[in-house]
Amino acid sequence: MTVFFKTLRNHWKKTTAGICLLTWGGHWLYGKHCDNLLRRAACQEAQVFGNQLIPPNAQVKKATVFLNPAACKGKARTLFEKNAAPILHLSGMDVTIVKTDYEGQAKKLLELLENTDVIVVAGGDGTLQEVITGVLRRADELPLVSTQIFLPNLKATFSKIPIGFIPLGQTSSLSQTLFAESGNKVQHITDATLAIVKGETVPLDVLQIKGEKEQPVFALTGLRWGSFRDAGVSVSKYWYLGPLKTKVAHFFSTLKEWPQTHQASLSYTGPTERPPSGAEETPPRPSLYRRILRRLASYWVQPQDAPQEVSPEVWKEVQLSTLELSITTRNSQLDLASKEDFMNICMEPNTVSKGDFISIGSKKVRDPKVRADGTECLQASRCTLLLPEVSGGELSQSLWFFPGLSAFLLSSPSFLLTDPFLGTLYVLSTVPGSGLH
Repeated sequence: MTVFFKTLRNHWKKTTAGICLLTWGGHWLYGKHCDNLLRRAACQEAQVFGNQLIPPNAQVKKATVFLNPAACKGKARTLFEKNAAPILHLSGMDVTIVKTDYEGQAKKLLELLENTDVIVVAGGDGTLQEVITGVLRRADELPLVSTQIFLPNLKATFSKIPIGFIPLGQTSSLSQTLFAESGNKVQHITDATLAIVKGETVPLDVLQIKGEKEQPVFALTGLRWGSFRDAGVSVSKYWYLGPLKTKVAHFFSTLKEWPQTHQASLSYTGPTERPPSGAEETPPRPSLYRRILRRLASYWVQPQDAPQEVSPEVWKEVQLSTLELSITTRNSQLDLASKEDFMNICMEPNTVSKGDFISIGSKKVRDPKVRADGTECLQASRCTLLLPEVSGGELSQSLWFFPGLSAFLLSSPSFLLTDPFLGTLYVLSTVPGSGLH
């Protein structure tokens, strides 16, 4: 034993390196063991649902999964097969997995989708936005989303199908809203999959964005147009700089023309009243005697005046000169008790200094809700944005818009499966102009 300790002391560099390696290896093995325990517990919980008997005249629940294998730098397929797929199969659902090969394929496939009980999105924000757009672009949804006027009696059909979200991408803006925060990737995925199995739903706003000639695009988060967005897109080009890549991208952005001003004309209407979340109960039919009395009373009653015409909506116009314009839903901070529907329009001042631009821009990459001092925010149910020339803008997930852009809110049935421990849940959701993200 003395010789052993003497050897360790004489070779202290190798000993130190060995101890560090063993410590790291033990920590890695312990993490893998904890992940396996999480998977086993989730599978056991899902098997409870799979062991339940169904009536003879009932059919097995069908789930269609849209999986983006390219998400999370190509790791999405492995993450799904190890953490989510076993839970879905053990729950007793008839699972059909559709793997997308290129951007925009999910939109086309959803046009052909005919019979399913649940739509599951396995990917990041981009995949989720594609599926939402595909659902609301369907022929049986177009009468609802193509009009800019709220029609309470108009019922869409396909959007009543609940949509589940398994966050596998590098960016999952809605995961913090839908599920409890967790630093463990495996627990995050299993919690999201179990929420789909349990069938808990929460209403989310959907933003519909449409150009003059383009088809409408739908989003759950929002739209950004400006210098912060442009600098954020270029961050990946400086990957070799490691943690400094974000600040470097914003620094090089300040070397262009400064201040960077984006001008446009914005027209908008104020918030609208939120329609009831559920269908009103039909009162029981009165007796024959009461119906006869009501008919006689209506016969002798004096004719009433014609109903008053509804006053036209008031549109306001604002001339913008901003560093960045963002149009966002309220999904990041859900308020299920709110009685109004609106989206937030924020215009950041173009007086920001270069130093503040680099500092605020670096924070925006991590948290898009960060705003510069002096930002002006408006609340609108519909808006139209006219640009002086063709300019690039982003709909959260690399979607471009052009002059004549319009965004508005509609009321449409929409489901999103979520963690049941986040508060009161509703079956029907409000859709801002057409968006889910």
